[in-house]
Amino acid sequence: MPVIPTSINLFQTYQDLHQFLFNCQQTLTDKMQTKIISISLEILPVDPLAILAEICEPHQLHFYLEKQIIGEKNLHKNSLAIAAIDAATHLTVKSGNRFVQAQSFIQSCLNNTISLGATHLPYAGLHFFCSFTFFDKHTQANLNNLHQNGNYAQQLSINPHFPSATIFLPQWQITQTNNRNILVINTVINNSINIEHISQKVWYKFQQITQINHTHLLTLTTPYKKLRKINVNHLQEFKKSVASALDLINSNSLRKIVLAHAIDIYSQTNFDLIKSLNNLRLIYPDCYILSTSNGNGQNFICASPERLISINNNQLVTDALAGSAPRGKTPSEDAKLANSLLCSEKDLREHQFVIDFIIKRLQDLGLKPNYSSQPHLLQLSNIQHLWTPITAEISQNIHLLEILAELHPTPAVAGVPRDIAQEQIQNFETFDRSLYAAPIGWIDHQGNGEFAVGIRSALIDGDRARLYAGAGIVSGSKPDKELAEVQLKFQTLLKALV
Repeated sequence: MPVIPTSINLFQTYQDLHQFLFNCQQTLTDKMQTKIISISLEILPVDPLAILAEICEPHQLHFYLEKQIIGEKNLHKNSLAIAAIDAATHLTVKSGNRFVQAQSFIQSCLNNTISLGATHLPYAGLHFFCSFTFFDKHTQANLNNLHQNGNYAQQLSINPHFPSATIFLPQWQITQTNNRNILVINTVINNSINIEHISQKVWYKFQQITQINHTHLLTLTTPYKKLRKINVNHLQEFKKSVASALDLINSNSLRKIVLAHAIDIYSQTNFDLIKSLNNLRLIYPDCYILSTSNGNGQNFICASPERLISINNNQLVTDALAGSAPRGKTPSEDAKLANSLLCSEKDLREHQFVIDFIIKRLQDLGLKPNYSSQPHLLQLSNIQHLWTPITAEISQNIHLLEILAELHPTPAVAGVPRDIAQEQIQNFETFDRSLYAAPIGWIDHQGNGEFAVGIRSALIDGDRARLYAGAGIVSGSKPDKELAEVQLKFQTLLKALV
């Protein structure tokens, strides 16, 4: 991928931009040849969520991420926010090895890109935004279960339309980190494209972005909608599924399985994506706040506490996150619940399943993982988890997507043994998981990237939304307690959707 360092501001005048893109087109020697032109520059401070609200259209792909970054020695925190809007080019995968196809697509783009501008800045250059559904292909099992349910027509009223994999290079990427804002503009040119039309479009959108009101969305929007809630799988059916799963565990067919529950909610008016995301980032600042779309009006959002994988300068970090308890209403009650979680044989066993799985998968790739022998507590506003970060140094010949393919799904969202657990999940659950508990994240041109797990999530489709939550079932689990756990997790989105 050629990188052209330049001090020339291509956006000083429209003529400079037009001339540059015209010159790029003239270098194309083959009639069928295409090039991706990637321009990075620093702009004045602006909230990426405000830009998402201003320039993104419902039919366009988008990706939004916000999270806190722990500073040196945990002494301070910085926030990272990324908005990626519209696709310069994209790939959707319906069948085949989706991770291999995604890697091939990314490499093909890198081989045909010219990068220029402030490429030395963090989050400059090409970034590919990705979402993978929980299951790699659609199966008949869920539809069979739906047909057996008398409420079949009602349950199909919200039908997710996300392909097995979506990878896109955005036309517009705005990143805010360390009090700096980096804008990346990607455009595809070929010999037949109208350079004047492309130049005008890019110039107009750039002017629009730099003139957006830079005030941040700083206040919560109180949920005011009167919502109608319908359990996709009825409460008693969920508890029966837990009991049946326990029978499989007691017969040694399984050691763990994660069963999800879903509720559909209906509003008198359309849900507001931007205000809902703003609520999530204000209420849950320690989570990954994510949103991604399918370009057909459906948006998947979540406030996930779980990192699946992060790679930065050949350093890998992944999380074992399993075992949960509510937060206390008083400091003494909170401490008692935390101590009980740290000493819970059932939760520690469930947590160890995840650690053992991740360690083995990383070792199978030739990596040498490091982790603490005792789990930490990850305490969120309404729930706390057992948490063990796992690190490893990776070589440059291992791609992030190769590791992702090995790790997804972990026992934290599937079970042990994994293949049997996934098969049983499709027997028990009467809805499509889609992006629930699936990898959502980004990869840059250097192989760095970060993926979270799409839990504490909702699929928004106009005035309808489907909320997802799950619970890990192991020996010693109680159906009533597992139902209480998923209902607690539903509150994450119910407190934020407007």
